[in-house]
Amino acid sequence: MDISAIETGFCLCTFAGWLDIMMVVALCAMLMAGYPVAFSLAGTAIIFAVIGLAAGVFDLSYIKPFPSRIFGAVSNTTLIAVPMFVLMGVILEKSKIAEDLLDEMTKLFGTMRGGLGLSVTFVGALLAASTGIVGATVVTMGLLSLPTMLRRGYDPAFASGSIAAAGTLGQIIPPSIVLILLGDVISNAYQRAQLEMGVASPETVSVGHLFAGALIPGLMLVGLYMTWQIFVAVTQPNKAPAIPAEELGTTKETWIAAAKTLPAPLLLIVAVLGSILAGAATPTEAASVGAIGAMLIAGGRMAPKGSFAFGRPAVYVSAAAIVGLILLTSLLDLRLGRESVSTTESAGIALAFLLCALTPWGLIASLVQMRRERTMAPILDQTARVTTMVFTILIGAALFSLVFRGLGGDDTVEQALASTPGGVAGAVITVMIVMFLLGFFLDFIEITLVVVPLVGPPLLAMGLDPVWLGVMIAINLQTSFLTPPFGFALFYLRGVAPPEVKTTDIYRGAIPFIFIQLLALGLLAIYPQLATWLPGALYQ
Repeated sequence: MDISAIETGFCLCTFAGWLDIMMVVALCAMLMAGYPVAFSLAGTAIIFAVIGLAAGVFDLSYIKPFPSRIFGAVSNTTLIAVPMFVLMGVILEKSKIAEDLLDEMTKLFGTMRGGLGLSVTFVGALLAASTGIVGATVVTMGLLSLPTMLRRGYDPAFASGSIAAAGTLGQIIPPSIVLILLGDVISNAYQRAQLEMGVASPETVSVGHLFAGALIPGLMLVGLYMTWQIFVAVTQPNKAPAIPAEELGTTKETWIAAAKTLPAPLLLIVAVLGSILAGAATPTEAASVGAIGAMLIAGGRMAPKGSFAFGRPAVYVSAAAIVGLILLTSLLDLRLGRESVSTTESAGIALAFLLCALTPWGLIASLVQMRRERTMAPILDQTARVTTMVFTILIGAALFSLVFRGLGGDDTVEQALASTPGGVAGAVITVMIVMFLLGFFLDFIEITLVVVPLVGPPLLAMGLDPVWLGVMIAINLQTSFLTPPFGFALFYLRGVAPPEVKTTDIYRGAIPFIFIQLLALGLLAIYPQLATWLPGALYQ
């Protein structure tokens, strides 16, 4: 027997056994070199598929489902909500509704010590619920509020930390893009884990479950942020001084202005989130309602008072028509094609047709006003860019996961988690640490679409609750994006901060909020009911 042939075969087997790990290392190297994420995923997958074929350890049957994966991604009714929520958030941002919200909240709370910080957190939570994109929220809040806070004598570190922390709330407060993508991935991972465990009828987890699970932890984080800001304002008033009352106008004027600005965005967010949690609408349906509502709000803000055909009356009529449709569908059976329809239901159906005909009037008026204000092109451009980025990464991640699975990567991940000291708790801690470190270099989209499908099934097979795991991942990534020196939120804020704000100020300001994030993670780990109680109460 030829000894050299045996040695060659042994080397090839050893090399082939490490291909899955080498694939992950090569992907990290390409990302660190600055190549686009989507093309790095697909390119790495193709290269290692060819290497695996040459080594005889990869079967082409693993990538045959790739075309159907692409079709499934672009036709997934849940993921169709992504462009709608992006459009909703971009409209609220570009139409300066966020600026109005911040101004009014400043007038309401500005006379208190730390009032500007509380305003930033409150508006940041609203923007998080409407955009769900960390970069957009941090940049918007940094441009609008940081110069004002510095001019009013706020400590640069405290102001910077408040803005960066408020911007990361988009990771956890529903409805957000993070939770939509995470909900879809967790749902697939949960079904796969159950099938591998021999469960004939696997349970399902929807995006609505994850929205409900993230609501209480998200509000808890907002409360913890505000508690810290109040504590700093009380114990160190020089860091968060109050604004003199005479500079903000009378109390009556302030409340009148707030009554004109605050209700519309609040009602929009409540309607979108409430319809999902109540089961009255799917996330996709609620997202479309949110996009239409944002258009009407923007149109009502921009439209001239004197114009009737394309002015505020058209917007108000459309908004009233939408509210009327919601009330009609909740009170009457409006289904067509039934054998017996009462007189009341016939009248309701006719009224519903009329309201449907009136709805486009205000939308057309809003689009006309946005075009006149030159906001239409930026809105459509940013929406198209974000949506394209999400789905391109989704396609690249699908090819990467198929090749990784064909090279035995699933078994490698499962064995690594099973051999982790500490059992289930040790596996969860290990995964959280890895995701935390990856959050320094990758955005939430890449981590959600690449890492979660790999580690999700083994973790869920250990008996973990999928909603709890999804919320833990979201808060963990939120913490990573806030942690110096590589946190994405800090980089975004550094890009728009005035020159007098040093990078060390931004880092120092973020540290207390990082401890708050870790406290929230600890509370969620000790009391999983914070994430599991509301979904259980609503859907079971």
